[in-house]
Amino acid sequence: MRAILAGGGTGGHVIPALAIAQELQKLYGTEVLFIGTARGLENKLVRAAGFPLRLVEVGALNRVSLAIRLKTYFGLPMAIGQARRILAEFNADVVIGVGGYASGPAMMAAILKGIPTLAFEPNVVPGFANRVVARWVSAAAVHFEETGKFFRHAEITGVPVRQAFFQSAVRSPGQPTLLVFGGSQGAHAINHAMIQCLPEILKQVPGIRIIHQTGERDYNDAEAAYQQAGASAEVHKFITDMPAFFARADLLLCRSGASTVAEIAAAGKPAVFVPFPRAADDHQRVNAQALESAGAAVVLEETKLDEVWLVETVSSLLGDPKRLARMSEAARKLAHPNAAHDIAEMAARLAGIET
Repeated sequence: MRAILAGGGTGGHVIPALAIAQELQKLYGTEVLFIGTARGLENKLVRAAGFPLRLVEVGALNRVSLAIRLKTYFGLPMAIGQARRILAEFNADVVIGVGGYASGPAMMAAILKGIPTLAFEPNVVPGFANRVVARWVSAAAVHFEETGKFFRHAEITGVPVRQAFFQSAVRSPGQPTLLVFGGSQGAHAINHAMIQCLPEILKQVPGIRIIHQTGERDYNDAEAAYQQAGASAEVHKFITDMPAFFARADLLLCRSGASTVAEIAAAGKPAVFVPFPRAADDHQRVNAQALESAGAAVVLEETKLDEVWLVETVSSLLGDPKRLARMSEAARKLAHPNAAHDIAEMAARLAGIET
């Protein structure tokens, strides 16, 4: 079988795509090709994983100026043409779109050529590229049941995450521990709020231990604030082994991108989500609300990241172990340990291979 994975831009697109590609190779000996753009994270991650990568030229359409949008529209036929040539040269049996800039042109090219297509959609509301092709794709692999209504044929597979997240042990009673992070670059609003609220948090939650991934920009300020307050804290610019830090935490304070949401479900960790308000299509808020509705998380809008709301939310949760346990159980019910396997099987069936 020969499969193309198209899309990228961010780690939220590329990392699950790599997991799917590796599962396709393991299960079916699939020859895999990635299609991306020159500015996406796929240029680093895909090449590092040893997969070939071809590039198309396509601009942005969502949350950009009218001038950029018009330029992208006029350039789309060329991008689709580039993708068609790549598909023809590679002789693909199936094309999997993972969202992001390159996904749209590649999926449209596949649809025009009659090649089976599979859309992977980790958010509650599909991203722009998947919304454009939703009515024509052969099938879709989704994380949330409500996402299925956007596609003709959808299966709930979940989002591939590292197996280590499923092995995060349930914390035994002890020093209450809060893990704060905002993606690899940190989240300035969350960092600033934690620094401002730190004295009151220490007062309301005696003995609290805080583990804080700040990113590069806010590291020095946060480190100084924790030292000045005499807090029991670990401050990191970046955390590589995130599953190990999940295992040490009673509660997470973080953004709500699709990959983070999937990792939290896999680890069965209670979370306070602060959705990034400028995320495309406001998908982080919708993701966070889905877990909140399931009883697995609390949503705190960025506009309410002040001392009263943040301190009250964190202190009330850490002071209620039974509620944390219920949230943990609710999160685990949303986990999908076989996501990569199930998505690979879907792709193989579309390509005409018995699974």
